[in-house]
Order: sequence, then C-alpha cells, then structure tokens
Amino acid sequence: MKLTEVAAAVIERRAADGGMESLLGQRAPGTFYPGYWEFPGGKVEPGETAHAALLRELGEELGIGVTRADPWLRREHAYEHAHVRLNFFRVRDWCGELHDHVHSALAWQRADALTVSPMLPANAPVLAALALPDFYAISHAGEIGIDAQLFALVRALEAGLRLVQLREPELDAPRRAAFVHAAVDLCHQYGARVLVNGDAGLAEAAGADGVHLPARDLAALDRRPEFPLVAASCHAAAELDRAAALGCDFAVMGPVRATASHPGVAGIGWDGLAAALAVPPLPTFALGGLSRADLDAAQRAGAHGIAAIRAAWA
Repeated sequence: MKLTEVAAAVIERRAADGGMESLLGQRAPGTFYPGYWEFPGGKVEPGETAHAALLRELGEELGIGVTRADPWLRREHAYEHAHVRLNFFRVRDWCGELHDHVHSALAWQRADALTVSPMLPANAPVLAALALPDFYAISHAGEIGIDAQLFALVRALEAGLRLVQLREPELDAPRRAAFVHAAVDLCHQYGARVLVNGDAGLAEAAGADGVHLPARDLAALDRRPEFPLVAASCHAAAELDRAAALGCDFAVMGPVRATASHPGVAGIGWDGLAAALAVPPLPTFALGGLSRADLDAAQRAGAHGIAAIRAAWA
C-alpha cells in the first residue's frame, strides 16, 4: 500500500490552571472513521514540505495562521484504507479566530484527561508522548554522594520534577542497588516516573517504571524490554529510528554542547541537533551541557524537551 505523507498539528493553549490543552476535531459523517477524534491536519501535496502542508491545512480547516510550529514527532500507521506517515508539529503560536470548516465539533483536551472519545487508533502513542514532561533529570550520586543526591532529588521533586533517570556507573553494585531502591521510593511518593539506566534486573527489583537503554544495549536488543516506560540514548538519526522500531517511548539525543561527563566529545550544536532530528520518530530530549533555560531553543530544533545531569540539581 502506498505511503501517504500527512501533516498533523498539536495546537496548544494554556488552561486557566496553568496546564496545557490541545485542540481535537471530530471527523464528520461521510469520511473514514466518522465520529472519531483526531488532531487537525491533512495530506502533504506533491512538491510540498510537511511544514508548508501544515500551514495550508490549518488555514483551510480552521481559518488560523500559524506563527510557530515546531517539529515534534513522526509516526506511521496502517489503516484499512491507507498507510500514513504522520508528521506532528507543536503549534505553539497562532493567530486568527478558530472556525470549524471540516469537523463535526472541536474540543480543547488534556492528553492525560480526555473527555471525548473514541480517538483515531494512530493517536494513542501521540497522547502518551504529550503526557511526558519537558524535563528529564539524570542522577549523579557517584559524583556528589548518595546522601547529597537523595537530598537534591527531594528538593527537585517538591519543585515539580516528574521524570528521572538513575544513572550511576561510578557506584559499586551494593551501593547502586541501595541508592536505586531509595530513589525509586522517593520518586513514587511524589508521583514521578523513574527509569534505571542499563540494568533491567535492578529496575524490576526496585519497582522502577522502566529502563533507559545505553546506545550499546539499544543496538543489541531485538525486542522492547517489558516495562511500562522504555527510553534510549541516541547519537545519530539511525539510532533514533532504531529506538522507534524497538518501541521505545522516548529518546535522548546529544551532546548539544561539550560536557564534563563526556570530556573530549564536541557538541553538535542546535543546527546539528535540528538536522539529526528533522521530525523525529519518537519524542526526543536534547542533552549535553543544557539547562531549563535552553528549553525554547531545544523545542525549536525539534526536541520534546531537555535532559540534564548537573543543571537538574542546581
């Protein structure tokens, strides 16, 4: 079946309580999947880029002009009538008044608290990706000490941190296990999700939410580890595709800048990151000498958010 390129929009607005909502449209009668809800967008025409198609479709469907659309996620799905590749963009700024020209209804929704249904089958992983926070903290207890790291973890959790990787190559096995068990318990007390780097056995024993795969493990595995959440470290576009094929939920890409944890490794910079990501096949966090202040630049380059070690605990 021929692959059809589609541009899709996650049009965002800030809710009254500070949360983020996205616009969904209900498919009209006489179309495939009538009554199902979808993200606005449409087919990419010959000679058109996905970004150009997005701007055209949102003008035609909703009557709005797009002033900022960041590349975010690329997904493929085989429907009965078509095999589509969906290029999702986060529409963060737009102008004009919404007018519904093609859908039966429109609704602003939160990814983790939908009040409309059913959704198009292709959108389940998209909603799961939207529910990921935009900051991913990585521990370094082996460098600063276990007690200091646990104290910093509590402070960060109290400040709203909700996604954590426990990466401790410098700790011996007994201390690493003790630290991971304690850190997982703390994260779960605050409703945060936590992954263990490179050790599925320890992740399972500690009750972690998942495992983070180093690049070497990503290359060696032939199926996704059996955890609710699986992430991978990537350094090139081919590794991102590999992570997506394995079924990983998200990836980390870098380094963007030179870092103390990888001395002698030059950063790829924002242009290099944007070129490597394009529209990435899974949500990707930018990594390498970054802090929360770099979030806007990372998202413009196509990243979902920022991952950080030292800046996470400052």
